[in-house]
Amino acid sequence: MMRQFGRVLALLLVALLSLQLFFVARIALMRWIDPQSTTFQRSEWWRLHHERGARFAWSQQWVDTGRIADSLKRAVVASEDAGFVDHSGVEWDAIERAWERNQRAQTVDSRRVAASGGQRPVKLVGGSTITQQLAKNLFLSGERTLPRKAQEFVLTWTLEALLDKRRILEIYLNSVEWGEGVFGAQAAARHYYRVDVERLGPAAAAHLAVLLPAPKRFERNPGSAYVNGRAAVIETRMGDVELP
Repeated sequence: MMRQFGRVLALLLVALLSLQLFFVARIALMRWIDPQSTTFQRSEWWRLHHERGARFAWSQQWVDTGRIADSLKRAVVASEDAGFVDHSGVEWDAIERAWERNQRAQTVDSRRVAASGGQRPVKLVGGSTITQQLAKNLFLSGERTLPRKAQEFVLTWTLEALLDKRRILEIYLNSVEWGEGVFGAQAAARHYYRVDVERLGPAAAAHLAVLLPAPKRFERNPGSAYVNGRAAVIETRMGDVELP
């Protein structure tokens, strides 16, 4: 019995190591080869295809980093990850703050549910860096488990070890979701402003950056008071952002 258990454990370890080597090879190739799609994009395409058949809009076009307006790069870094150029992939302080906010939100939500007798899910807030978001979008599912989070950390550190910050930001901006079926900075610029991404000014860039945490929700009303107010804050911070 123990021998059989040892064999199974050895096979699992070999499979896990093989998976990590696969990820390392994929990331290493990204130094020269642009990824054609991400795991998240493929899952979204499959969801939309399953729900709507062939009748859904899909927009994505890769553009090199030199064609992406610096205003958009600054806005996204200011909004999503102000310490991007300095950290090694994970910001533990941000994760701790997000965990504390989630704990407070769950406490408040539990009281409201008890008072109303209803059931309303808590909206959890993340503390992920741009590199963590990229690792998750490129390779992982949306489930929230400890093994998946551990894999995210490994992929994040691998991205930081094998790619420079400029390349990480380029891949992120070309693959992140900006609305239902809208992926990448060029698609977002065309979808919301009918211009190429290199022509985005500071105000438009700040508005696009605001959409990133919840693009499907914010795209319904991209000119809402919240989006406009948050965009104004981001625009004031853009001048302090250091780009890689």
